[in-house]
Amino acid sequence: MTASTSTSTLTSTSTLTSTSAPSTTPVFPAASILGYPRIGRRRELKKAVESFWAGTIDAPALEKAAQDLRLSTAKRLQGLGLTGNGAVPGTFSYYDQVLDAAAHIGAIPARFGALLDAQGQLDISGYFTLARGTAEQQPLEMTKWFDTNYHYLVPEIGPETVFSLTSTRIVEEFSHALANGVHTRPYLVGPVTFLLLSKASDEAPNDFSPLSRLADILPVYADLLARLAAAGADWVQFDEPALVVDQVTPLPEVQAAVAEAYEYLAAVPSRPALFVSTPYGALEGLLPTLAATGIDALHLDVFKGEVPAAADLAALSGKTLVAGLVDGHNIWRNDLASSAAKLDELRKSGLTVTVSTSTSTQHVPHDVQEETQLSAELRSWLAFADQKTAEVVTLSGLLTDSPSVQPAIDEASAVIAARAAAVGVHRTEVQARLSALTSADFSRDAYATRAAVQETQLALPTLPTTTIGSFPQTGEIRAARARANKGELTQQQYQGLMKDEIRRVVQLQEELGLDVLVHGEPERNDMVQYFAENLEGFDVTVHGWVQSYGSRCTRPSILWGDVVRSQPITVEWARFAQSLTGKPMKGMLTGPVTILAWSFVRDDQPLGETANQVALALRDEIADLESAGIRIIQVDEPALRELLPLRKADQARYLDWSVNSFRLATSGAGNGTQIHTHLCYSEFGVVIDAIDSLDADVTSIEAARSRMEVVHDLENHGFGRGVGPGVYDIHSPRVPGRAEVAQLLETAVQHVPARQLWVNPDCGLKTRGYAETEESLRNLVDAAREVRAQLA
Repeated sequence: MTASTSTSTLTSTSTLTSTSAPSTTPVFPAASILGYPRIGRRRELKKAVESFWAGTIDAPALEKAAQDLRLSTAKRLQGLGLTGNGAVPGTFSYYDQVLDAAAHIGAIPARFGALLDAQGQLDISGYFTLARGTAEQQPLEMTKWFDTNYHYLVPEIGPETVFSLTSTRIVEEFSHALANGVHTRPYLVGPVTFLLLSKASDEAPNDFSPLSRLADILPVYADLLARLAAAGADWVQFDEPALVVDQVTPLPEVQAAVAEAYEYLAAVPSRPALFVSTPYGALEGLLPTLAATGIDALHLDVFKGEVPAAADLAALSGKTLVAGLVDGHNIWRNDLASSAAKLDELRKSGLTVTVSTSTSTQHVPHDVQEETQLSAELRSWLAFADQKTAEVVTLSGLLTDSPSVQPAIDEASAVIAARAAAVGVHRTEVQARLSALTSADFSRDAYATRAAVQETQLALPTLPTTTIGSFPQTGEIRAARARANKGELTQQQYQGLMKDEIRRVVQLQEELGLDVLVHGEPERNDMVQYFAENLEGFDVTVHGWVQSYGSRCTRPSILWGDVVRSQPITVEWARFAQSLTGKPMKGMLTGPVTILAWSFVRDDQPLGETANQVALALRDEIADLESAGIRIIQVDEPALRELLPLRKADQARYLDWSVNSFRLATSGAGNGTQIHTHLCYSEFGVVIDAIDSLDADVTSIEAARSRMEVVHDLENHGFGRGVGPGVYDIHSPRVPGRAEVAQLLETAVQHVPARQLWVNPDCGLKTRGYAETEESLRNLVDAAREVRAQLA
């Protein structure tokens, strides 16, 4: 296949010479949200998708389940007050919104070229193949979506990529909703963000930038616009969050791309009105650029960002300003009085202003009223997706009938004041311990000193093999936990079943020949929730599921008060597991930054202060693990990169407190205790200095999906500690062969000294089945032995 040339594409764009809005621009709804949880209130989509993968339902049955979910969501949002044309966002996805954009415009890597059918369309099976891979082909790489715990699939684009309309699903979804009484707002990741989030394909030259293909994808976006207009859509939403990030691409190039993209799309002869959303932060220098284009409405995140200067707002004259006043990313009740003041300031600009969320509410659960096990006091402090929608509707009332909204504003202010004075929110003993910390509490002896002691005591081979921590959570394990929660099993019976599973896991690892073992974590429901359930200052939900990636969902805990560890959490499990083997057994803890990142964290004090509270609890846990004879302790920080601020000016402050919280947790350990950490799905080159500063003895990191790209960052940095670049992608069901793993290891030893290297999967094995896990780990151990022999 050959790519269409820039010349021919630019010739086609030249026919669109004048900005062409709809003949009468429709009114943007006074109240809207940027997006809504799409997994289902009871994870209906997860269950349907996984049934399709398992072959127990077919594609029409999957589509029927998705239609029912989309329509019930749309009707619920209408009932909550999103009633205007385009007020309900069409942000449904079977897997991921970036994958959706790739599927629509034909951004399909050459290795998956056979996925298109005879009509040039990508069906649902092909869509999932891009996400999950095949036995022969790895799936698209996965990484974090801005500063959230959501993951997206990274498109691969090169000069060879042929763009065409390979799916019209968003048109079909709009038409189905319209036929059922809901005029939704179709959604797609915008063209500039799509290309900025893409990576160069394997076939691309070294200096290739996906953004250089902008002129080639715009006709496909234009085709979609024309089809949506023909279907009757009033508005379309293009999501452009990459515009609030300091990009590696120089700002003038980004500005030029934004101007080109939206002048082109605004000039499409027949199109819906264009709404561009810019969530996750302040738009800053790109606001004038977007304002100068022919778009019809612009969303600004004024919850996380500031209200723009009057001169910048003036540039939006003739457009609708959609104010993101309600936080879509966290669960705390909105300070309606503060939001009302911002809204009043925006309205003084003379612009047409409407109200929305700062981001999609896909990052929060559905409805706090379903969490009846939480205290009424705590529930009153919270707002999930439904409550946030209601807050948006309330604030929109200020646009027409201010007096009617005042009681709701007063109620919110009273609740926020009551929260600040509630028991447990602030504890004097926690504050006293933080105040007593000195610099000595944040450092260990030199790494070389520790490494010498550990080498003698642990006596591990070159390329030691291990896993990240969790083993598959079988149906039997989950059933036992559910029975224990219902009171059908005593605590003693439940612990007995978990110990039986630990015995099986330890025996399996001994048989496979792994060098450093784990207990498999059968007693843990989630790597964060388990600690939240055992620390004061936290609460957990029952139905508070949010999507992490694909069908994978988590229930973030609620960190609402000062954190206290009243008793050991993991010690007895680790002690029991170590008693079963003569090999080293890792103690497994979740790090302070990850506990914060994967919880809904209090917003009433600096994150660094909260992180140090968690770190002190973990420091005490590490001391007790050492006393129990555990000599390797892993403190996982997979979310270290996730919370990195999107603007470079804010990053040093974050890295300072995040690194220090890890060091506070681990620096009480003796020289003979080997501290491991684990990080996954991050751009490691961005934070490699911080990773080094963690001062962990061994760091395991994701590397399989990116085919060991991270070793170049490690080599360039001169990373001098133990490191385990993952050789087995656990987020896909495929089993890596021994030769594939050996090849990855051979690549690693070319760039990192073998004495530093560990051999491990990318991440924990909780979501995998035992058959694939055993085969994959056997291949991992065999490959390590093969490369070890070559080195010898």
